[in-house]
Amino acid sequence: MTVRAKTRPIAIANWLYGVAALVFLMVVVGGITRLTESGLSITRWDLVTGTLPPLSQADWEAQFALYRQTPEYIEINGPAGMDLEAFKFIYFWEWLHRFLGRLVGLAFALPLAWFWVKNAIPRGYKWRLLALLALGASQGALGWYMVQSGLVDRTDVSHFRLSAHLLTALFILAGLIWTALDLRMLKRRGSDRPAHLDGLSIRVSLILFVQLLLGAWVAGLNAGYVTTEWPLMNGRFFPDGVDWSRGVVHALTHDPFLLHWLHRWWAFVALAALIVMARAVKVKDRRASIAIHSALGLQILLGIATVMSAMNIALAAAHQAVGALLVGSLAWGAHLLGRRR
Repeated sequence: MTVRAKTRPIAIANWLYGVAALVFLMVVVGGITRLTESGLSITRWDLVTGTLPPLSQADWEAQFALYRQTPEYIEINGPAGMDLEAFKFIYFWEWLHRFLGRLVGLAFALPLAWFWVKNAIPRGYKWRLLALLALGASQGALGWYMVQSGLVDRTDVSHFRLSAHLLTALFILAGLIWTALDLRMLKRRGSDRPAHLDGLSIRVSLILFVQLLLGAWVAGLNAGYVTTEWPLMNGRFFPDGVDWSRGVVHALTHDPFLLHWLHRWWAFVALAALIVMARAVKVKDRRASIAIHSALGLQILLGIATVMSAMNIALAAAHQAVGALLVGSLAWGAHLLGRRR
């Protein structure tokens, strides 16, 4: 295929890389928001007026009054003596997270409209870019759906909704990188045959998906706090505190001891699978193989350090950040393996 003169695949690819960087930043800030217990500080979803933080003392008092009606304040932060200054701290992180969400939306929608009007989008990519836009829009609604779960009868959000919110963000990140790589391949090779997911990449992606899902549940249930030991958990290889009284399925989806144990040992299943993939990728591009190995090794070390530090916020946030980098490097490697001649 001869690429049309008006299309700009490299410019679009570079734009998508920029949006991916913003999504990565949003994932990191989202992790800090969760770790600082800031996610329920803003009790309303005001898409336009919520762009600016409170600008006067009266505005701050009004926001704090709304927060004081939540179960989290009534049962936890109120008895602990939270004042307005402490509220401003948690409000900042939730506001920043939402602000980045709006920024990502604008950074995607406005350039997309410009490229569309200029007829600069190569054939076959308009639907894919629209799908990414729709996913991004749904992510905002999913985030509010998650927050709602902690505003009425709970002191925190549903770990199921939290995992859906995080995994969707990581899927969007991978989709942006994959589409950008397809566009660069279109320009450099003149090939209109996008890469596909081969069998190895699908298997490794599913293994990593399980690990990311377990990690999100561990975060949502505060299961990282059940022990500060590694490799043992409170002196035992298998934790002693698992509650089996409601059945195996409930324990597998709700018990913090069991989920923590599964997350720390499934990591080594993911380790083996990603090493196999990295070795296959090395034949195609050594840099991608190094990226997978580096992110993987650092992620495991950070996970161990986070547990042994009793969930140090900096280490825990870095653990989530490197997890996002691992997803990005996996997308790069899978794209290399799926390129068609």
